[in-house]
This record gives sequence, structure tokens and C-alpha cells, in this order.
Amino acid sequence: METQRKPSWLRAKLPGGPGYAATRRLVDHNHLHTVCQSAQCPNLGECWARGTATVMILGNICTRSCNFCAIATGRPTELDLGEPARVADAVAKMNLRHCVITSVARDELADGGASVWAATIRAIRYKNPHTAIEVLTPDFKGNTAHIDIVLDAKPDIFNHNLETVERLQKPVRVQARYERSRSVVRHAKSRGFTTKTGIMLGLGETKEEIEQTLRDIASDKTDIVTIGQYLQPTAKHLPVARWAPPEEFVHWKEFGLSLGIGVVESGALVRSSYHADEQSVKFTGAHHLNTQNALAAS
Repeated sequence: METQRKPSWLRAKLPGGPGYAATRRLVDHNHLHTVCQSAQCPNLGECWARGTATVMILGNICTRSCNFCAIATGRPTELDLGEPARVADAVAKMNLRHCVITSVARDELADGGASVWAATIRAIRYKNPHTAIEVLTPDFKGNTAHIDIVLDAKPDIFNHNLETVERLQKPVRVQARYERSRSVVRHAKSRGFTTKTGIMLGLGETKEEIEQTLRDIASDKTDIVTIGQYLQPTAKHLPVARWAPPEEFVHWKEFGLSLGIGVVESGALVRSSYHADEQSVKFTGAHHLNTQNALAAS
């Protein structure tokens, strides 16, 4: 429940149609978790209708308790060794040219789940050699050896979100650190990967803090940035401090581009994986656009 009524520009498409139904059947049949469902993404209806979904690996229970996130916190489930193959199979059935994989944080695992990440990337690549693979990872506590396990599997785009400005890191995501998250993205860039990060507006940040955050992102040579509106998942989560109007998102897009950031996707309903294929076309090529809903057509 939102503590304030949402403005008109935040009305998302309701789930429905043959594409949505086909995507849901595939997700359920393969026993997959999606961040679309677990994080209550407002774009679920639109994306599933297109036949795209962001698969969440390593279960659906997170070891962290970020105050903005709807994903459940608690004791994670046992590792599912068959998950990488099922994810690869789902990508093939959806005929995705660009897929996005994310995960919960698994801080209790020795490598933070990095080996499962690598196995999933390799399984997708083996079964779908022409599919672009984008990963949205946790910070692995900043451990570069664990990050390298993921990078060694060679995803096409490496994404790790800053989420908010430096001052608000502790109240928004208490177990994370601004500089640590920056170092994760910088490390991937130092190894030659296309990098991506994202922030939310509406958590109490100031104009000056947004400017500084985008300057930091630009100085880290990050290629793609997403900027969206924070939405309060439940009454237990942080309240929305303000609704950023559409023209503000236009301003931040222009500002980010002026700093030299390659792609800035900025809008109230923008999320990390929203139209990710279109965001990344500059780096992966137009042939990776998910142009048709293979599920609805089948």
C-alpha cells in the first residue's frame, strides 16, 4: 500500500493477454522465480505481454533486508542444482535475444552464490549462443574474487545498482555501501565489460545529491544508467518522500548524457531490466532486440 495516492503518470499496464498468460505458464512450469513477481515490479504486465521476464536465481529469499525492496528476507532455501539448466531452457523457449538474470543476496554462501551465477550464464550461453546475457548482481560484499567468477563466465552486460545517493545508503539498504557498490561496477569496467547501474528518486534525495551521484557514475565510466521512481511496496517499507514529475526524469536524462554516460533510461516506471534490450542495443547490436513474443505466437 502506498502512503500517498500515485499520480496519473505512474499508472502501469494491467497484466493480461496471450503473451502474459504464456509467459506465466512457462515461468510456473520451469519452477522459476522472477524479480517481476518478487519485487512487485509495476511493469510486469507490459514485459510479460512482450514475452520477456527477468529471472531471479538462487531462490526467492534474501539474506539482506533493504528497506525499499519487496523481496522476502529470511533463511534461504537449499541450492537448486537444476536451476541453471531450467533457466537456459526457459530462455530458449521464449526465444529471447536479450535475457536478464538477477538474484537475491546469498551472504551465507562461501562465494555469495557466484558459482551458481557462472553456471547459469554458461548454461544459457550453451543453449542460446546468440542471446545477449545481462546480469544484475548483488555486491558479493565487494569480494573481487567472487565477482571474477561471474565475469569469467562472460556476460554481455554487468549491472549492479547504487539504488540511491550516498547519504541515504544506510536507511535504504543498511547492509550495503555506496563506495563498495561503485567499486563493484568499476571492477567490471576494468575488465572490459559493458557496465550498468541504476538509482531511484523519491527517497528524500536532493537535486545536488542526484547531480553528484550521476557525476560519480560518469567518473566510473559506467555505460548505462537507469533512473526510476521509488514505489513503497508495503506499509513496512520506507514511505515515498516525493513523486518526481515526468519533466524531472527528462532533465536527469539530459544531464547524464551531458556527462558522457552512453545511455540514460529515465522515467517514473523505469526499472533495471525494463526494455533492457533497447537500452543496450548500442553495445549488443540491434539483432539482440526482443522484437516479437515467441510464446504468444506458438
